[in-house]
Amino acid sequence: MYKTPDGKEIFVIDGHIHFWDGSPENQRNVHGKQFIDCFYAYHTALSPKEQLWEKAKFEKYSEDDLYRDLFVDGPDDMAIVQSTYLKDFYKNGFNTLERNAAVAERFPDRFIVNGSFDPRDGEKALEYIHFMKETYDIKGVKMYTAEWNGSSKGWRLDDPDAYRCFELCEKLGIRNIHVHKGPTILPLNKDAFDVHDVDNAATDFQGLNWIVEHCGLPRLDDFCWIAVQETNVYGGLAVALPFIHSRPRYFAEVISELLFWVGEDNLLFGSDYAIWTPQWLVEKFWAFELPEDIREERGVDLTPAVKEKILGLNAARIYDVDVEAKRSALASTPVTLAAE
Repeated sequence: MYKTPDGKEIFVIDGHIHFWDGSPENQRNVHGKQFIDCFYAYHTALSPKEQLWEKAKFEKYSEDDLYRDLFVDGPDDMAIVQSTYLKDFYKNGFNTLERNAAVAERFPDRFIVNGSFDPRDGEKALEYIHFMKETYDIKGVKMYTAEWNGSSKGWRLDDPDAYRCFELCEKLGIRNIHVHKGPTILPLNKDAFDVHDVDNAATDFQGLNWIVEHCGLPRLDDFCWIAVQETNVYGGLAVALPFIHSRPRYFAEVISELLFWVGEDNLLFGSDYAIWTPQWLVEKFWAFELPEDIREERGVDLTPAVKEKILGLNAARIYDVDVEAKRSALASTPVTLAAE
């Protein structure tokens, strides 16, 4: 839990974290190396110097590292683990549901584990959605529309096969669809992360929440014009937040546009761990104030109440987390690792 300088306790749900294995031993080919190297380049370019990791740890960190960085040294109360398989690049997958569920089982009450599927798998995709719901009772999925699958190097949310999958998700109560619509990662195709297919999918599936991770960057304008007319579209702030350190004026422009168009109730904090750790992001975000000229021009403000919504209350609402009950449950749970 994050305690503000004036002593207020803020409930933090980290809406976008991973538990990946990008180690050389797991890399299937050169593309696996390119992918994790690109992640590491984002890490080194946008992190404070004192937060930089050695490459080997970045490629594969432990369950204890994850727990410590999020909940012991970090401010998170809960975290949503997003699954990304990338089995064309990694022998055992990059960040699978099974791997994520194992760490969640070790640390109860701390994690919400989301699944993933690939609609290009046809009937097998539908079967896998049933399996994920029946086995893990998932409430959300992470969609990676630029993921390679054999000769295919991407798909769209409004593809017919994708619609069959979303129909099943809605029927089974898997309501939260997190979609990577942000910067590309080598060797993936940037155009396959285009945001325009969100418009059709969100319109046609009003019973689903569409959380656009990375808020469409670098396509912020397109995302905002879509999100303003779709009440079930949310913006995930992972990737946008680290600019609060490296380019604060740019971050002010981004967050003010999102507040103006998308609204304070539809924005979710995400650290994108392990590209970045949540402690410094939350501290800098809480301390951040919009420049006066931007406040006046946009007619928005990043008040403490708005920050509290973004840091946890909005995610709690769409994932049916009773914050007060969870506070009480976590208060009796030690946050130190057994080994320590």
